Amino acid sequence: MITLTQAVRKDKVGTNLTEGPIMRGLLLFAIPIVLTNLVQQLYSMVDLIVIGQYVGNIGTVGVNTGGEMADLVTPVAMGFSTAGQIYIAQLFGAKADRKIKQTVGTLLSFMMMISVALVFAAFFFHRTILELLNCPPEAMGQAANYMMITALGYPFIFGYNAVCGILRGMGESKRPLYFILVAATVNIVLDILLVVVFHLEAAGTAIATTASQMGAFIAAFLFMWKKRERFDFELKLSYLKLDREILWILVRLGIPQVVRSMFVRFGMLWVNSSANAYGLVVSATNSVGNKLQKFLEVFIQGIDTASASMIGQNLGARKTERAGKTTICTVTAAMVCAAFSACLCIFFPHQIFGIFTNDEAVIDLGATFLRIFILHFFASSVTGSFQAMVTGCGFVELGFFLGLLDGVICKIGLSLLFMSVFHMGYIGIWWGVACSRILPGCICVGYYVSGRWKMRKLLTD
Repeated sequence: MITLTQAVRKDKVGTNLTEGPIMRGLLLFAIPIVLTNLVQQLYSMVDLIVIGQYVGNIGTVGVNTGGEMADLVTPVAMGFSTAGQIYIAQLFGAKADRKIKQTVGTLLSFMMMISVALVFAAFFFHRTILELLNCPPEAMGQAANYMMITALGYPFIFGYNAVCGILRGMGESKRPLYFILVAATVNIVLDILLVVVFHLEAAGTAIATTASQMGAFIAAFLFMWKKRERFDFELKLSYLKLDREILWILVRLGIPQVVRSMFVRFGMLWVNSSANAYGLVVSATNSVGNKLQKFLEVFIQGIDTASASMIGQNLGARKTERAGKTTICTVTAAMVCAAFSACLCIFFPHQIFGIFTNDEAVIDLGATFLRIFILHFFASSVTGSFQAMVTGCGFVELGFFLGLLDGVICKIGLSLLFMSVFHMGYIGIWWGVACSRILPGCICVGYYVSGRWKMRKLLTD
């Protein structure tokens, strides 16, 4: 009988990341992930480009503020997807084929259940959420339309992320790129058609976004169905049965990931709400700047995602020293990416912001925003790299604490410090966010240097 691991290797669905040169293996695995994140951010930015050029600042603020709920939902999907990725990576390294199959079914069922609950929450509480965000009254209608329409795409967001987590845990990073290319194509075509041609404003952008998420999920599902023998995948209720032991592991791994992301998002909600209170120009600058920050950090995040899988597989295979060296390679690659992003912010800030808006006041203020966030890029490269090590070894407690520290204590605390003590206004908000990852990074480095991560009990034990 051919085992799952043998089938995966034979048909090249997945990669053994426990052998070969570390930096080469990391980069080859990371490049498709980086490209996937890049395409995802690009087609997300198309929304702002189209809405900014054809609707104006009100549309820009409406899409950005209305998208805050989706920005909260996505980390939930990614948190549990990462939990599945790390557990599957350790199982793959340990060659625990039967457990992989059970984990896939449990993860898919669990993710769908959460997504449905969040759809209802968005529909019933969208107005309250927008009011808490201090959404400008003139943009309230656009934001409400955007939030309710995009809520219909939550199940597709969770389904897509679940499949990608499964594949990346098994060392497969190319297929998610193909899935997201489908989404990007659908999004761009519908954005132009619905906003430029049919003038549906923020609602048109929301429809395009939801349709693109559906396209990505369908592509991912069809891949799993086509290769079902290699995953032991069956379209049966028995396959999707929740395994209590595995569900507990996913919950134990996923909740700290989700809460950490929620802390970060909560901090950003406070930041965005505070920036919105300074008027439409500052709000529009902050809206575009947030998109650009995410875009410029996709390179670092892609490498960190690859690193977590690589570390997980090596720990599952009991190759602790190789896992440690992977972290050092990750820092090196991430710092190079941060330097590239910094150069763009130093030499081309006006040109970059000019892509999204024709408002000269927003463009001038945007140059200041980007130069402040240079510090954030370098801090993220260090923090993210060592946090990938924390994630890969399954240290959920530290991940939870880092999320609280980064998302709430540092983001809000430092922003208030710069605003109130140094009287820097909205500029102080941006400086607070830029500096927020320095202390978490120092803690992650200290944990790595201490070597305690080598003594942690593995999830597969």
